[in-house]
Amino acid sequence: MTAAMTTRSSADLIRAEEPVLAHNYHPLPVVVARAEGTWVEDVEGRRYLDMLAGYSALNFGHRHPALIEAAHRQLDRLTLTSRAFHNDKLAGFAERLAALTGMDMVLPMNTGAEAVESGIKVARKWAYDVKGVPADRATIVVAADNFHGRTTTIVSFSTDETARAGFGPFTPGFRIVPYNDLAALEAAVDETTAAVLLEPIQGEAGVVIPDEGYLTGVRELTRRNGCLFIADEIQSGLGRTGRTLAVEHEGVVPDVLLLGKALGGGIVPVSAVLARRDVLGVLRPGEHGSTFGGNPLAAAVGTAVVELLQTGEFQRRAAELGMVLRGGLAALAGKGVTGFRARGLWAGVDIDPAIGTGREISERLMREGVLVKDTHGSTIRLAPPLTITTQELQSALGALERVLAS
Repeated sequence: MTAAMTTRSSADLIRAEEPVLAHNYHPLPVVVARAEGTWVEDVEGRRYLDMLAGYSALNFGHRHPALIEAAHRQLDRLTLTSRAFHNDKLAGFAERLAALTGMDMVLPMNTGAEAVESGIKVARKWAYDVKGVPADRATIVVAADNFHGRTTTIVSFSTDETARAGFGPFTPGFRIVPYNDLAALEAAVDETTAAVLLEPIQGEAGVVIPDEGYLTGVRELTRRNGCLFIADEIQSGLGRTGRTLAVEHEGVVPDVLLLGKALGGGIVPVSAVLARRDVLGVLRPGEHGSTFGGNPLAAAVGTAVVELLQTGEFQRRAAELGMVLRGGLAALAGKGVTGFRARGLWAGVDIDPAIGTGREISERLMREGVLVKDTHGSTIRLAPPLTITTQELQSALGALERVLAS
């Protein structure tokens, strides 16, 4: 059976998925079998430059040696205890992650959506125990066009009808305001507001970067109104934008920080809620939990991720190569690119609809040996591993130029 499976073609494997896999994503028709660094290889041996990096889960590239070594070492010792017992890796992971981000406490989880859900629970508990909001009256203000995950609570405050339609009834307690609009945010906050939950840069929406001063304004507004600022840095954090955290571009420190994706190094799912002690300290034993959250394998890999970031190398690479990315995209303006938004090694690129949809451009780039992903019509996202070289980045930009001109 195993030998037969390994000889199946990409087309065969894609067809085989249809009757047995439920639909969620709409993947490009490429079947990846191997990967190293910034490159992946399909079952036929064709190589592709990965310009998506698992939506930032692969910030350090595929199979980074330090992360693979950390995983192998831990696999030989201990993988899971559940949180019924302590393990010898969790304290060190939490200490290092708290120090890296400037936070006091860590609540380890697994997926990004779990971190968001946990952040919502913590904010509500804080509102009742500390702020004094009447029971079951807490509200959380969020931004339109957000993407925080796809659980039922999270899609309750999504404005993407594809994510919402057919999944009601929806969880109450959320107020949606336009992104990058401080006046609308101010109007939505009242005495019941537990928190304002935002992405410092909206990733799924097309790498939407707010105006300078917006995050500072959010920080001041939440402080003035006695509510929490929750920054969802699951995609934007851990080096992607040229800083450890995207909020650092405005010198902002949120009350609660949500991390995920790159925290697991592309090896295991690792996420976390980080906050001040007076915020995360509202949780008591039995009020929240996760069998796999904080498992020793995840903690070992997460610790290795933090150690990579502590060098500052990846933040510097993202900032420096981000200039190459911006320059290359600027040169394509008016040549098929109608606009773009970029920060560090992260860009949303709007393609002239007359040339093709985002999906069509992604498929053409795939045939050129470059993997990207579309979002919202004619927009594509570029988010290569932070290990990409200047030559590789320029090669990808060259492929985009050829596709737009064809």
